[in-house]
Amino acid sequence: MSDKFRIHGGETLRGEVSIGGAKNAVLKILAATILVKGITKIHNVPNLTDVDIMLHVLSDLGAKCVYDKVYKSVVVDATNITSITAKYELVSKMRASFIILGALMSRCKEAIVALPGGCAIGERRVDFHIRGLETLGAKIKIENGYVHAKTSKLHGSDLYLDIPSVGATENLMLASVTAEGSTRIQNAAREPEIIDLANFLNALGADITGAGTSEIVINGVKQESLHPAEYTTIPDRIEAGTYMAAVVATRGKAILKNVYPAHLTFFNDKLIQMGASIKLVEPTTIEVSCRNRLNSINFVTQPYPGFPTDLQAIAMTLLTTSNGVGIITESLYENRFMQVPDLRRMGADIHQDRNHAIVKGVKNLTGATVAASDLRAGAALVIAGLMADGETIVEKLHHVDRGYEEFETKLKNLGAKILRFNDDETAENKIAGSGYNTRGI
Repeated sequence: MSDKFRIHGGETLRGEVSIGGAKNAVLKILAATILVKGITKIHNVPNLTDVDIMLHVLSDLGAKCVYDKVYKSVVVDATNITSITAKYELVSKMRASFIILGALMSRCKEAIVALPGGCAIGERRVDFHIRGLETLGAKIKIENGYVHAKTSKLHGSDLYLDIPSVGATENLMLASVTAEGSTRIQNAAREPEIIDLANFLNALGADITGAGTSEIVINGVKQESLHPAEYTTIPDRIEAGTYMAAVVATRGKAILKNVYPAHLTFFNDKLIQMGASIKLVEPTTIEVSCRNRLNSINFVTQPYPGFPTDLQAIAMTLLTTSNGVGIITESLYENRFMQVPDLRRMGADIHQDRNHAIVKGVKNLTGATVAASDLRAGAALVIAGLMADGETIVEKLHHVDRGYEEFETKLKNLGAKILRFNDDETAENKIAGSGYNTRGI
């Protein structure tokens, strides 16, 4: 039975919150640890169900994983990889685990990986991954829901992505690390998480330049020249944006620590346009506040450095009680307005026309029972509950737990009235913890 949140809205959020490690960087960095024999240590790893799944994937492949949840660090010993199969029951739960395909091809030259799952936010095909690997020399067939890839040797090539796919960029980067010669990925994704993965791979001994631009060059190195490393991941820009929105939504004031403001430039600008105040306190600390009712804005989701699709649902929640009418255009995923019916249940005035949402601000939202349909929609509904009059119940928290560590604890520390419970009235977190060793739980 999935946990639920009970939220009493109307509280102004104030205080301090520290942002954890970037989920979308951590997962790919963990996958990359299997490139090297020996012990690699990763710091700033959040305690999330997605991290749990990735550690299970690595364990199934033969890696030894130890997660210290107190110090937020993971040790991976990938000396002995005993399997090349990433099973359906794991990969189907989380799309990011498909990135193991490129890592296995780089290390073992063979992989059997289930087609990915994850949030149902729209069509996210793996054509670019497959086509790129074939260009690098892999022979690939898809049978019974699994990708079977094999090669005697990968060779560097020029690769062009029709769209700047984050997953394809990462998979092809991983596969190219030990390819013979140079690989050039054109129209590559530019997200900060791409840079973080490239920096980690370079720490292992890879030779990668251009990460963060639309052209990434990977000069292949020999497998034996790779070595273990110790690495600290970047902060999670989406988690930071979520707490910024929660503070602004409740007309509060808070300090956010462990933030890279440059990763949120576009989102910050939009919040300021709406009437929020954002001040740089220290290089990785910001102060966010809002005194008055927000003003509506228009925005279009775009690949980085544009407005992040992962913050679209959360920004929509802000628009529901803003002055005027705001128009959102979702240009990346066709099913990413799944929060709309539940926001309407809470009194929002939203008209949806294909990939456009027209949001007319209302005086206030009212509490209701709603359900998270995916990770970011769930976070948006939590913020809506904080804004609303009365009590809101947010169901299906397993989606939210995929990407927000200690969500209710951090919100409580800011003054929110929020309780986790289930139908048995227990308030315990239920994070799976079998399959690898843990400490400090």
